[in-house]
Formats: sequence, C-alpha cells, structure tokens
Amino acid sequence: MTVSAITPEELGRIFQSEDFEKLYRCASKNFQQLISLEQFIELAVSFNIGVTYYQIEFKTSLQNLNHYIGLDDRKEKAIAVSFDKRQQIQSLYLKPFITYPESDNRFTQNTYSMPIKEEWFVFWGGTNELINYHYAYESQRYAYDLVKIQDGSSYQNTQIQNEHFYAFDEGIVAPADGKVIKIMNGIKDNIPGEMDAEISVGNYVIIEHTSKEYSLLAHLKKNSIQVKIGELVKEGQYIGKCGNSGNSSEPHLHFQVMDSLDLESGKSLRIRFKDGIEPIQGDTVSNV
Repeated sequence: MTVSAITPEELGRIFQSEDFEKLYRCASKNFQQLISLEQFIELAVSFNIGVTYYQIEFKTSLQNLNHYIGLDDRKEKAIAVSFDKRQQIQSLYLKPFITYPESDNRFTQNTYSMPIKEEWFVFWGGTNELINYHYAYESQRYAYDLVKIQDGSSYQNTQIQNEHFYAFDEGIVAPADGKVIKIMNGIKDNIPGEMDAEISVGNYVIIEHTSKEYSLLAHLKKNSIQVKIGELVKEGQYIGKCGNSGNSSEPHLHFQVMDSLDLESGKSLRIRFKDGIEPIQGDTVSNV
C-alpha cells in the first residue's frame, strides 16, 4: 500500500467526513502494522458518532515530529496525531477528552518560578492528559516534565548515554523561598531507555513553602544535591543537578507543587507563576 500525505488542517474534515481509508493510506507502514484498515475503520466510525466537527486545539513539535490534538465540537472527544516532515501520520490516538474543572480551578496560594536557568522545553504540562500524562493522577495532575532542546531534539549524537542529553547535569534551583524538608540523593541514574519504577521520583528534594505548600524537584542526578534537610533556601538558589533517576527514561526535571508531603495521598496544585504565564506542552520556559 502506497503511503500518501495530507496536511494537519485537513485531518478533522477528512475524519468527520469518514474518509477513513484515505487517512489510513496517509499513515506510515509502522502504523499500518499495528492496526489493520478494517480495525481502524471500525474504531473510527464508533468514535465519530455524534460529532459535528473537529478543530485543532494544540500543536507541539519535538524530535522531528509535529503533534496535533483536535477536539470535537462538544470538547468531549480528542484525536491526537503525529506527523513527520513528509506529512505522513506516525501515530494516531482516539480518546475521550476528560478534564477536572474543580481541581483545575484550585491554584497555589504562593507564586513560583520555574526551577531552572536558561531555556527549557515543556515536554509534559497542561490541563488535559493528551498534553500532560500526569493529569490523570490527582497526586501529580499539574506536574511539569522539562527537558532541554537544541534543533528540535533533546539529545545530540545518540541516546545511549545520559551525557548526550542536553538536560543532564544542568543546574536546578529553588522555585520559591522555603525550607528543605525531604531529600533522596543516592539513587543511581538510569541508562537512557530504562526506568526504575520502584523509586519513581528517583533523587529528589521537597521544599516546604508558606501556606503549607510543598514543591517537588525529582529525577535529580545521583549525589548532586547541595542542600540539607532543615536548610532555608531562597528562590533561585542552587539545589542540585538534573539527572535520570527513578521512573525516568531520559534526563529531565519533574516539578510540581502539592498540598502535602505525602507523594501518594497529597494532591497536586495548579501552579501560579510569578510572571503570569501558564506553560503547556510545547512551550519554552526560562528564568534568564
């Protein structure tokens, strides 16, 4: 079967008009090996019931792929699709579009800065699980995963060593004034592509702030943490280095603010940032 191409702007119209075979023929061979045309049509027809139109709501670019999320007219269904540079579909997901308005409106009392220097890229972040996989879990719903990007990629040369990733060994700083109350510093960094699910946050620092809010900086580099439990820190103060420890497949920083010290039962809070920004997946953030 010949692989053809469409533009992202055509996706919603083609899908809504149920020209599913055309979409399928625009997909890569790898995609077609995962699902047959008959299976794809069956899923798509069912998903399409009751939809008047789809509209692209989110767009991001990473590692030579452009990612689009289209929502239906009632904002109840989502199509997440990734195109390569030749406009061929590399992945396509059909999912209910689920949001949690009550917690979405629960912001932090304090204001925070991103705990990084220079420019970083928001790999996961936002108020739905298609742009922020954490969103499905109340304990980390408004967390951010940050990486460093150059020329559309988070690494140079190959992905076989942590040192090849731009985020690895970069300095991480306090997002606001507070007191260090919990630290893990001795977990080894993973080989890229492997993960340690037993200690999911890896090496981390938890800082207590006013209003009983707690920030978590996770997946730090082994033995890089330079603060101690009980130490008072200032916003922007050096904390440690970005690593690849815990449930992490490549070097990145996990940052969230919680209403409790307990990583399991505590609730993630939507962060109010000092400069008024609300970063989502695909944004570049900086504290320069």
